[in-house]
Amino acid sequence: MIRVSHLTKRYGAHTAVNDLSFHIEKGAVYGFLGPNGAGKSTTMNILTGCLSATEGEVFIAGHDIQLKPMEAKRHIGYLPEIPPVYADMTPAEYLKFVLEAKRVPRSEHQKQLADAMAKTGITYMKNRLIRNLSKGYRQRVGIAQALMGNPEIIILDEPTVGLDPVQIIEIRELIRELGRDHTVILSSHILSEVESVCDSLLIIVNGKLLAADTKENLTRRFAGESKLHLLIRGDEENVRGILNGIAGAVCIRMEETEETGVWHAVLIAKECADLRENVFTAFASAALPLLEMRTEKPTLEQMYLEMTTMAGREEQRV
Repeated sequence: MIRVSHLTKRYGAHTAVNDLSFHIEKGAVYGFLGPNGAGKSTTMNILTGCLSATEGEVFIAGHDIQLKPMEAKRHIGYLPEIPPVYADMTPAEYLKFVLEAKRVPRSEHQKQLADAMAKTGITYMKNRLIRNLSKGYRQRVGIAQALMGNPEIIILDEPTVGLDPVQIIEIRELIRELGRDHTVILSSHILSEVESVCDSLLIIVNGKLLAADTKENLTRRFAGESKLHLLIRGDEENVRGILNGIAGAVCIRMEETEETGVWHAVLIAKECADLRENVFTAFASAALPLLEMRTEKPTLEQMYLEMTTMAGREEQRV
């Protein structure tokens, strides 16, 4: 759906995007991650034709964004970090203007307006001036304009900024729904948001692509294996002996808790095996009480911090 090849953007001596190459497949939600100044917004502006590249190529649905911008842009709906709304218009007037600008046939205007306003929750605000709307509702109007023309690709830069918790949940659900019929690229600093709605991740630091994969693969690769936390009541020697005998497990820590005779143990599995049944059976056979068993899976936040920290260290060496 999108092919980026050796994309570079320079501002004088500063390189904002550095030899970036990646592919975006159809029908998935991609999270676009990176620290401030990493080049995310610059890359999005180039993908949408708002900014020209210094070097490299960008193809949208087979169309070169620089050589055939009109053809390429028909496939894109874009919400920049600051919604491009006109304060003197109502949401209904503004969205009609966007439909006209995108040259959507007038016979489709009413349906697209109604659908977009319903999805983004602005139907009851459609006749108020945008200047009188809260920041959250202005953001919703911005998302609605990205849906005009029913584009195959939706690019959202910080779409939940300024929304209250209920609105954030609603917009995240909307993004998940959009991913069923569209290719969605979501840039966000809220890692929990990316984790809840995205299928795959693109991570850039200092304008360079660090990783592009599913979030599960990246989390497993960079944040380590899952850990199984146990609370066991018993004699130290017996507990340690059972832990060392559990098939497929490695005990990386065992320590006594504040409660006398209760031990906290942490296991990791060999080859990502599920240890829970083996652990339960082992302690049940020994008649030792297993008070708690809890899985700690590697998180997106751990992975992201690990990757960006490593990249920062390598940059300092250079």
